[in-house]
Amino acid sequence: MESTVNNQEIEKQRVNSPKWYVNWRIITASIIFIIVLFIAAGSYYQASHFNSQIKINGIKVGGITAEQALTKLKATVLTNVIYVGDQQILDGQDTKMVFSDQDLSNIKKLLKNQWTFFPSSKAKDYSLMPSNQDQYRNQTLKKQVEEKLLAMNKGLKAPQDAVVRLQRGKITVTSSISGEQYEVASLLKDFEQHKYISEIRLNPVYIQPIKEDSEFVKNQQKKFQEFLAQSVGYKVQNKVFTLKASELIKNATISKDLQIKMDDAGDIKKRIAEINNAQSTLNKDFKFKTHSGSVISVKGKGYGWAIDVDKEVPRIMKAFENGKKSVSASNIYGHGWNGEGYGFETTTNNGIGHTYAEVSIAAQRMWIYKNGKLVATTNVVTGKHSTGHDTTPGVWYILYKQSPAILTGRENGKITYQAPVNYWVPFTNDGQGIHDASWRGNWGSKAYLTAGSHGCVNTPPSIMKTVYNSLSAYDPVVVY
Repeated sequence: MESTVNNQEIEKQRVNSPKWYVNWRIITASIIFIIVLFIAAGSYYQASHFNSQIKINGIKVGGITAEQALTKLKATVLTNVIYVGDQQILDGQDTKMVFSDQDLSNIKKLLKNQWTFFPSSKAKDYSLMPSNQDQYRNQTLKKQVEEKLLAMNKGLKAPQDAVVRLQRGKITVTSSISGEQYEVASLLKDFEQHKYISEIRLNPVYIQPIKEDSEFVKNQQKKFQEFLAQSVGYKVQNKVFTLKASELIKNATISKDLQIKMDDAGDIKKRIAEINNAQSTLNKDFKFKTHSGSVISVKGKGYGWAIDVDKEVPRIMKAFENGKKSVSASNIYGHGWNGEGYGFETTTNNGIGHTYAEVSIAAQRMWIYKNGKLVATTNVVTGKHSTGHDTTPGVWYILYKQSPAILTGRENGKITYQAPVNYWVPFTNDGQGIHDASWRGNWGSKAYLTAGSHGCVNTPPSIMKTVYNSLSAYDPVVVY
């Protein structure tokens, strides 16, 4: 009952409402409909079209759809002009962007990303790389840029690193100097990361020199300090001589991997020469204690040794450079058959040792010592004095031993005799030696003056075997 009354009242009010009220409601509804329709249309447009100031890879896409933007990108020509700073260095081949239909989804993502409810005039330039790689840009053009930069660098001033050197015994550092050459690797990296647009502008990056206050230079200085603090023990026979880098090395350079290289021998050669003069026996007089106990001087002849200074110096330089603590002398020479030196390993008995043959021309006698003990002594006949065939005084060494042997005498290139012997022990390069002489009848102490040998030490056959067996190759023979 109550509901019926209400409906009647409403209908009554409607009938009784003025006409203008009814028209207002219709107009309002129409306006609202139009607004909603406009908003819906605008929203659809905003969702499907780019805002007015939007670019993709520098190409204007404002007011067009994603599909239209893709078509425009496909048709865009890349001039491929390369700049470093404001300087154009390369005008590459014109190419089209390699966008394809599979890139549409990415363009739609950009469309969605830039969407605003109301149209916007805010400028934005999106960077988009195509799904397909641009082989020309990624390979050909990149290679051309690299070659161009390298060619340009040849005509540009190179930077100069700070250089650490050892000069006149002092560590010095020269100042670095900036250059104009480009750091190609950095520019190529910039090229790879550059936007996909016609003009590629690379920020100039220059090769930087190593600065004098850099950690690298400090490490080089430290390495030189350690280098100068080292010493090498140079062993010659049973003595060790301390060679100090700070005293002997004057000039050196250091590489980037901290390897030190000496420029010259400095005072090393002078020091090794001093050691050689003090220690070597080549061409020097040996102090020799005779069988009687008297001490005489005998000139070194075939026996003796010396250091080849020129060959030793590089070894010692390398020892310093490699940080070795000790070096033993090895380049030894002398008057041996092939230039070898003898006696280097012998330090006792003034360098002669305790196994040797002693020959006295005046006494016409020979003594054989083995390990310091007299094992044989005998009278001998040496070279004929009257004809100048004297056995040559000096400290010699036994070249070799031969049993039996045939001795051949020569004068002016002609054979003057051939004599068979049971034992042959030569000690000079020109044929003097110790041997048995079965043909000799005169063994007197004066026989050598007019009836001596051709220079050899004739030894009685009865004792020659003992002499032969008591001596070895390279043992000294002291003739005086």
